Amino acid sequence: MAGHDLAPHELRIIVAVEDARSFSGAAAALGLTQSAVSHSVRGTEQKIGALLFERGRGGAAPTPAGERAVAHARRVLRLLETLAAEARGAAAGGRDTLTGPLRVAAFRSAALHLLPAALAGLRARHPGVEPEVRVVRELGRGTAGEVADGRADLGIATLGTTSPVPPGLVGDVLVEEPYAFVHPAGHPDPRSLPLVDWAENCTSYTRDWWARQDWLPRATTRTEDDGAVLALVSAGHAMAVMPALSLTGAPPSVTVTGLGPGRPTRSVGYVTTPELAATHVVRALIRELRAVAAEAAVSNSRKPEYL
Repeated sequence: MAGHDLAPHELRIIVAVEDARSFSGAAAALGLTQSAVSHSVRGTEQKIGALLFERGRGGAAPTPAGERAVAHARRVLRLLETLAAEARGAAAGGRDTLTGPLRVAAFRSAALHLLPAALAGLRARHPGVEPEVRVVRELGRGTAGEVADGRADLGIATLGTTSPVPPGLVGDVLVEEPYAFVHPAGHPDPRSLPLVDWAENCTSYTRDWWARQDWLPRATTRTEDDGAVLALVSAGHAMAVMPALSLTGAPPSVTVTGLGPGRPTRSVGYVTTPELAATHVVRALIRELRAVAAEAAVSNSRKPEYL
């Protein structure tokens, strides 16, 4: 029924409450009174037929229904923005006139070595696009979770049999990057060094490969990211097994040795929502990512594969 439809301002209010985790914080962010925010949320809950926030002295915590509602609210609000931007672009000269924000979530090595060239190509063709990049750890729900929750339009994610595209999203693999053995240059016996690792490094598929390698010890050192791994290897303190993107621009103090035909690989791809996948700006970024990924794949194919 029309009387139960939610208006955009109601969606903005529940998003603001979830962001601030309080009614007063949402009111301050939106320039409203706290009573106006409370009244709007109660009306939204009545229309939906579910409690969206638990109220307490600590603020407002979203219920499971609230988390789901806010995720949909973010996605609906983003579609309304996209509707306006694409309509303005069409009025100004057609589909090639793209304007407005484009929100991207990427894990660290993709944000450093895959995304910049793609965004440069996108901005060169469409200077009106305003990329907004968030670096997100590829753990748990990772970058795909940012897209599902409406916080990002597109996520660069690790995909594969053990980490498929989540239900409700669409995506595809951009590049299959090989892992390599990384050790200090000139070290007489690099396999004798401690193995260093970081949480985002591998999927369970790659961990299974590791477990079958008698020469690989258990990792005794763990760091926060691949940059710290390279620093430890470069300084002669450790060896590592790392994917190609993380080795882009590795210093000469590091030797990268291929692991042969049976090496593990990591699938890096993109995820987005079905509705945003049809928008011109997201499709334009995907084209740029594919072009950059194709160059990366060619570069990887030229590296020696031996151990």
